[in-house]
Amino acid sequence: MTITDAHFWDLIHAERVRLVDMLEGLSDEDWRARTLCSDWTVDQVVAHLTAGASTGTWAWIRSMAGAGFNASRHNDRRLARYRGATPAATLEAFRRAATSTTAPTKDHAAWLGEVIVHGQDIARPLGVPVTPDPVAVGEVARFFAAKDFAVNSRGLVKGLALEADDTSFRSGRGPLLRGHLLDLVMAMAGRPDSCAALDGDGVEELHRRLR
Repeated sequence: MTITDAHFWDLIHAERVRLVDMLEGLSDEDWRARTLCSDWTVDQVVAHLTAGASTGTWAWIRSMAGAGFNASRHNDRRLARYRGATPAATLEAFRRAATSTTAPTKDHAAWLGEVIVHGQDIARPLGVPVTPDPVAVGEVARFFAAKDFAVNSRGLVKGLALEADDTSFRSGRGPLLRGHLLDLVMAMAGRPDSCAALDGDGVEELHRRLR
C-alpha cells in the first residue's frame, strides 16, 4: 500500500516526539556521550536532526554550494547554527522543529529513516529503549532496500537476502540476513554494531562490507 505525504509526515512527527520524550530524561553527561553516528555526540546528532527539519530545498542547495559541495563541511555549518549553548537549548530547538514539514527534498521515507536511525544511534549506546512505530520502520526498510540516498543502503546489501523475523518484510536474493526489522534497517544504514543482532550466512559478508 502506498501511503500519502500527509501520512508520512504524521509518522515523522510521531518519531520526533518519541525521541524528544526520551531526550528529556537524559543527563548532561548523557548529552556528551558518543553515539553510533561516527564521532558525533548526542548533542550533535540532535542538532543535526533540527537542521534537517529546518532546511528547505533552496536553503539546502545554498548551504551545500557554500560548503563547496563538501557534505562534511555542510553538516558542520548546519550543526554550528542549530546546536544550542546547552543541552537544554539544543533540545528546545528540536522540540520546536518536531512538527515541521520542512525538508531538503520530497523523499519522505529518507527523512523518516533519519529520525529513526539517529534515534537508535543515540539510544542504543546509552541503553535506553526507544521503540519506533513498526509501520514507520517498514516504510524505511523498503526505501533503504530499494534506493541509495543519504546512505548507500541499497548498495550495501546488494546480493544479500533480508528477512525480518518479526514482520513479513523480505527483500533481495543471496546469502541471508535475518533479524528484527529495526536491526535490518540499522544494518542498511551502515551501523556495524547491528551485525551482532542478525543471523544467517550473509552476516559475515555484511560485516566485511561495513569494515
